[in-house]
Amino acid sequence: MKWFLLLLLLPLLLYRCNGHSAGIPEPVPRDTTITPAQAVTQLVLDSIYVERFIKNGRLAENEVVRLRNFYNNRNYQFAWFTEDGLAEQARAFWNLHEQFVDYSRDSSFVDQHLHTTMDTLVAGDSVENLPGIDIRQTELQLTQHFFVYAQYAYGGKVDPTELQWHIPRRKVDAVALLDSLVARKGKNLEEWEPVNRGYRRLKGKLLELYDLQKKGGWKVLQLDRKKYQQGDSGKFVAALKQRLADWGDLERGDTSRKFTAATKRAVQQAQRRFGLKEDGVVGKDVVGALNVPLERRIEQVLINLERMRWLPPQAEGKRLLANIPDFRLHVFDSAGKVMDMKIVVGKAGTTTVVFNGELKYVVFAPYWNVPPSIVKNEILPAMRRRPGYLARNNMEITGRENGLPVIRQKPGYNNSLGLVKFLFPNSYNIYFHDTPAKTLFDQEKRTFSHGCIRLEQPFELAQWLLKDRGGWADSSILEAMHGPKEKWVTLAQPVPVFVSYFTAWVDGEGLLHFREDVYGHDRKMAMRMFEGIEVKEEGIRN
Repeated sequence: MKWFLLLLLLPLLLYRCNGHSAGIPEPVPRDTTITPAQAVTQLVLDSIYVERFIKNGRLAENEVVRLRNFYNNRNYQFAWFTEDGLAEQARAFWNLHEQFVDYSRDSSFVDQHLHTTMDTLVAGDSVENLPGIDIRQTELQLTQHFFVYAQYAYGGKVDPTELQWHIPRRKVDAVALLDSLVARKGKNLEEWEPVNRGYRRLKGKLLELYDLQKKGGWKVLQLDRKKYQQGDSGKFVAALKQRLADWGDLERGDTSRKFTAATKRAVQQAQRRFGLKEDGVVGKDVVGALNVPLERRIEQVLINLERMRWLPPQAEGKRLLANIPDFRLHVFDSAGKVMDMKIVVGKAGTTTVVFNGELKYVVFAPYWNVPPSIVKNEILPAMRRRPGYLARNNMEITGRENGLPVIRQKPGYNNSLGLVKFLFPNSYNIYFHDTPAKTLFDQEKRTFSHGCIRLEQPFELAQWLLKDRGGWADSSILEAMHGPKEKWVTLAQPVPVFVSYFTAWVDGEGLLHFREDVYGHDRKMAMRMFEGIEVKEEGIRN
């Protein structure tokens, strides 16, 4: 029994010895080099008052350490007030705070008492004219609330691991962020905010959608025949033009019932926006996408803004981004986008996992080591139905494991991995690869794989990955792809890979895109983000 109790207490003893645990910042000593003569403000907090605030507020340990660290760094100078009243950084932060609450439509983290006090302070001329406000209490409340705000606004409200997103949650150094805000006195907040370019673009589009909402949104388009195209006329065309103008795809002012060349171009842009075939013909798919209620589009943008809060402020250097709902792989270097290509992702039941990795190997003329699940559920039944199945499919048995034959497919044109695969080692057994089934790339919705990601242009990706590695001219790559034996090539420098899931984003040309929630991740996000708001089971669809 004593040994059992010791085992139970061991983690606690280790915690006490270390003085901190995971997620709790390291304490920092008080910076006594800051003196009244060099201080920004003569207002100084009493450390005893700070400890009383901590005790009365019943703060969590990580919150306590952050609060102490912030004031230790500044030798307990006030951060939000000067001798003249509310400091500029306090006004700037509160304006930012109010904007975030307004556009995120999330007030769940708002401190109502502090909110009332700040409204009074922001509207007042000076602290002296506002009796009943203890600026010491307000100073500490503002600091503590800033830390909460920083996590919500720059780290996200939802933990991605709750949604089976296998990506590291972004860490927000709220103390350093607040130090920076105070040092710049709340100026140039666009440079200060730790958000990426994609977030800023999407936020701007969200504000435009809110403006449309204030004007009353839109009515349902009624398609009165199978399709409309250039040269057609009808009442529907006039309504279509209005909707295209609402989205910014067509200039306002054309109220005629004629489907013109300009209308076709606008339809093609709308089709690009929704990931549809860009033929300029309006059928049920286009109308269905245009008829999604504005409120649902706003919700979709809010969900994807939350996902963007999980990302670093700005990715740099070589990187690969696969966006599952868009069915595309985007290739970047330090100068920007190099190319993009269509991809095929996992189908229902074998969905592609969302995670980050590092691409390290290019494998030419690969073997396909068939996963046990496919051997059991697909290959063994096929072998029983059709003798000679393995030979016809260039497969062989190499052993037995857990009662199943170990099967692999040899290199060749009909290999399920095609002529090359790209490995970023991970515990999900996900990788990029070529495919002999090229016709699948002609489909708009490309969910056909067992979880791995098939590439439309594997040769071009191999070219790009190996261009800085000597001995890999185009002819060498082609020879290796069509070779009789598997050949592994290690990259000189691993390339970051992001397998992501964005159903709304703004491209480099400023076009707001939407895609279908193919795996239902938006629906799960909505259930966590919009408590009390009805979320339809089928999620958001184009």
